[in-house]
Amino acid sequence: MSRSIDVPVLVEEARAGTSRAVGRLISLVDDQHPALPEVMAALAPHTGGAHVVGITGAPGVGKSTTTNALVRALRAKGEKVAVIAVDPSSPFSGGALLGDRIRMNDSASDPGVYIRSLASRGHLGGLSVSAPQAIRVLDAAGFGTILVETVGVGQSEVEIAGAADTTLVLLAPGMGDGIQAAKAGILEIGDVFVVNKADRDGADATVRDLRHMIQMGESSVPGGWRRTVVRASALEGTGVDETVDALGEHLSWLASSGTLRERRTARARDEITALVVAGLRERLGDLGSGGALDTLAGRVVDGATDPFAAAHELRGALGL
Repeated sequence: MSRSIDVPVLVEEARAGTSRAVGRLISLVDDQHPALPEVMAALAPHTGGAHVVGITGAPGVGKSTTTNALVRALRAKGEKVAVIAVDPSSPFSGGALLGDRIRMNDSASDPGVYIRSLASRGHLGGLSVSAPQAIRVLDAAGFGTILVETVGVGQSEVEIAGAADTTLVLLAPGMGDGIQAAKAGILEIGDVFVVNKADRDGADATVRDLRHMIQMGESSVPGGWRRTVVRASALEGTGVDETVDALGEHLSWLASSGTLRERRTARARDEITALVVAGLRERLGDLGSGGALDTLAGRVVDGATDPFAAAHELRGALGL
């Protein structure tokens, strides 16, 4: 953006609930604007109050319908709710293909709801690299619950567990989801499981199989979280209140057990590491294109040195 940005004013407006200011801050995040460090510093004292819920599952299980139903149920309880829908990126522009409000029209006009799409930009885990910073913006803006709905691309979906306080895994009968969940490691990362489209044939079997598999892998540690399986139909509105209750129970357990701080510390550690690695990649890029990196790579190809020695030399050039 060419025009100057008054970060303190923008942050205060966002904290006062101005949707335009929230949107502007998230645009700065999505663009990785140079003012982003100043924005994050201004937001930091006002974060930590939101319950971040990751919603994941295979394509076709009804993630968007469920997200919309959860928004309505949470709003009925007086909760301010934000939704980050991580969409597949356009291969041409890098922008989100599906759009913010197309799938959630009935929630978009509610002033207590904020919905925003972030492009995944080809990131396999289904999470945009900007998602943690966007979550921080919404947290500081006073949203009590932040729902992060991911792309749903299979095994890499386990990444959502590292970005959320609570991970909600959606499954549907007739899709072989129980077996797929076990294969993808989703059983390990899910805190609350919802068998959606439960009016379909096979729902009872899916719920039974899922509970059995969870029980087999359940920790015997006293005081540990007993993962919940909810039977629901988001389209018909059944099981939605039970899902909201299960999310609340999990948050209470996280807080009382000390696990909430552990998860958030791990999340912050990953974010710090990602920022450092991004900075190093940027510096490596400066050494490429005919620079020191290409010279070293050529010497490896010629057999004049080996990759370990070249990496050691490059670390020296970077001052590491």
